[in-house]
Amino acid sequence: MFRMTRYMQALSDAVPAGRQPRAGAPGGPVVIWNLVRRCNLTCRHCYATSADKDFPGELDTAQVYDVMDDLKGFGVPVLILSGGEPLMRPDIFDISRRAKSLGFYVGLSSNGTLIDENNIDDIAAIGYDYVGISLDGLGATHDWFRRREGGFEEALRGIRLCRDAGIKVGMRFTLTRDNAADLPGLLDLMDEEGVDKFYLSHLNYAGRGNKHREDDAHHRMTRDAMDLLFERCLGHIEAGHPGEFVTGNNDADGVYLLRWAERRSPRDRVQRLRAMLERWGGNASGVNIANIDNLGNVHPDTMWWEYKLGSVKERPFSVIWSDTRDPLMAGLKQSTRPLKGRCAECAGRAICGGNSRTRAWQLTGDFWAEDPGCYLSDAEIGVADHPPRMPVTPYRRKAAQQQEDATACADSAGS
Repeated sequence: MFRMTRYMQALSDAVPAGRQPRAGAPGGPVVIWNLVRRCNLTCRHCYATSADKDFPGELDTAQVYDVMDDLKGFGVPVLILSGGEPLMRPDIFDISRRAKSLGFYVGLSSNGTLIDENNIDDIAAIGYDYVGISLDGLGATHDWFRRREGGFEEALRGIRLCRDAGIKVGMRFTLTRDNAADLPGLLDLMDEEGVDKFYLSHLNYAGRGNKHREDDAHHRMTRDAMDLLFERCLGHIEAGHPGEFVTGNNDADGVYLLRWAERRSPRDRVQRLRAMLERWGGNASGVNIANIDNLGNVHPDTMWWEYKLGSVKERPFSVIWSDTRDPLMAGLKQSTRPLKGRCAECAGRAICGGNSRTRAWQLTGDFWAEDPGCYLSDAEIGVADHPPRMPVTPYRRKAAQQQEDATACADSAGS
């Protein structure tokens, strides 16, 4: 996750150098926990390929509590409770209260449509540190992505109810070529509604997103979107109400910000920014970001659902996460990952950390191949005379194809 506001403050006259925050790695892994796969929507880019049906084998309440105790003992500071739609899990408030009582920072990731006047008081009473609600565009665009007529207004209602209840609430937006034109309007909506946070996710190739890889934003479109976010973020800082702008699933954003700053900021501030970005270090999959799915399987992050490290039903998370006998985890935890291609030669690798290993694996079957989602030119990353980039035809592993076929059947049965 790239916390843009934090780094942009290093470039602003509005924030004195002595007051600018230092940025570094968190003390332990942030856990995104897909507590339930059931969802009332079937979104086009859902990495969990959810449906409105029960999925057998999900952790029960007692098992969730046992895992939570282990996470706390292991030093996990943050739990992001997700799904599916987490509000469709009957014990979600019990789980949330217990997580808060244990001292976790607790976030709720929702599509917003189930937040209404009947449950907003219960949601507020939990004391969630943050509620993220997905918007995939304005009006009809959002409804098309979410496959639900009226879904935009329902999600916006959820945002407003959270805001009015004093809950820190944010908009979550996944960028594709089909909704990029709505980004300026969503940022305007953020200001109009007094929303605290805006999170832009680059489409990663996993789940339904992998089937619709052609819907990923083109590199030029990604650059335009990032330029817009930089300008909006800087404007908020200079106006004295910085808010919080964050991006995810493309750690090249840090390198791109540095190149952007080099063209417009004083040298001393660029140097300060570079130092902050290198302390951040980019991609944290398998190190500071973890995922537990609805069945209790542990993954290096939420986009690695095809790669299972172990199950909390069989071994504690703390044991699974510390086990480097797995070749992927061994490589991810190396201070210098064994990257190949452009990523190995990149002058910005200390900032982005090699970016998404999921995308590389999806297209080549190699964890360490260059990330095809990097939108910077060879010149911008200090790579000269590099051969043409890899073809975009996804690499098909037999097991992955079988899983995809089974998922398609499950989606059909749940529709």
